[in-house]
Amino acid sequence: MNTINKEQKINGLRKGLLILTTILLVAVSISLGTEELNWNEVFDQTSFSHVILMNSRLPRTLSILIAGFGISIAGLIFQQISQNKFVSPTTAGSVSGAQLGVAIAMAFFTSRNTAFMMAMAFVFSLGVSMVFMGILRKLKFKELVYVPLLGLMLGSLVTSITTFIAYRYNFLQALQGWFYGSFSLVITGRFELIYFVIFALILAFAYAKAFTIASVGESFATNLGLDYQKIVGIGLIITATVSASVVIVVGSIPFLGLVVPNIVTMYAGDHLEKNILDVGLVGMSMLLVCDIISRLAIYPYELPIALVVGVIGTGIFLALLLGKGIRVHG
Repeated sequence: MNTINKEQKINGLRKGLLILTTILLVAVSISLGTEELNWNEVFDQTSFSHVILMNSRLPRTLSILIAGFGISIAGLIFQQISQNKFVSPTTAGSVSGAQLGVAIAMAFFTSRNTAFMMAMAFVFSLGVSMVFMGILRKLKFKELVYVPLLGLMLGSLVTSITTFIAYRYNFLQALQGWFYGSFSLVITGRFELIYFVIFALILAFAYAKAFTIASVGESFATNLGLDYQKIVGIGLIITATVSASVVIVVGSIPFLGLVVPNIVTMYAGDHLEKNILDVGLVGMSMLLVCDIISRLAIYPYELPIALVVGVIGTGIFLALLLGKGIRVHG
């Protein structure tokens, strides 16, 4: 009993520290910018500080929080249903599928409505994810390294098709915004589609226990009475929703869904139901830190956040591998 109480206290302190860290980073994010906010005027609707806060700073910070939470949870779920620590939406083709959906919407449909493009991004992201899982089921050898290599090859194939379509229909430059993530253009009226991530997260929390059971394998999960294929389908829907929403609003953000779940499971174990909140909080904090760095590195200009996340994510991933945080041989 004492051991259980001690573990509960440690978990509570850890979550409290993560929440406090996130709040502090949110305060820094809102305060940061080329235009200094006058906090005595931010509640005055006629002041310039109020306009900046409501139309730029808050939407940007809110988008970072939702994207960080969503991408990290999507990565965690994908790793659970594929039983592979190297799998994430970016290494399984989900993000590439969303980009292909955007390209097809721009090339073959007259409507450039962002809601329609997001629907196309969702459909193609889900389709590519299903192809990946279908191929994975056919594999006889599921070594830890082979599976993400398969996903990377599939993603590269999809990206090459996307690039060809964009080149053929002369909108390659316009498509670059969906290839490289940046929060610089997030303002009121241009970020609301990211709220779909919240619905995906509600679904993720509702089925957290089922994803935990599914992570032990199809035969064992089926013996426990779980509809394995249904849970995998729900996991892919969550991943596709997050990928499509983030790609449409921000663009592609690499490594986040790969390294954050591994960081958390390294110290807290593989129980998704217990770790899901920790993963989301760490994801939000990491993306906030990367965004702050991207805004300060060449101030008053800004680096694409995908570049900063890529550099930091690569370093963390190598550290996890070299420190054996990820077991390369399963």
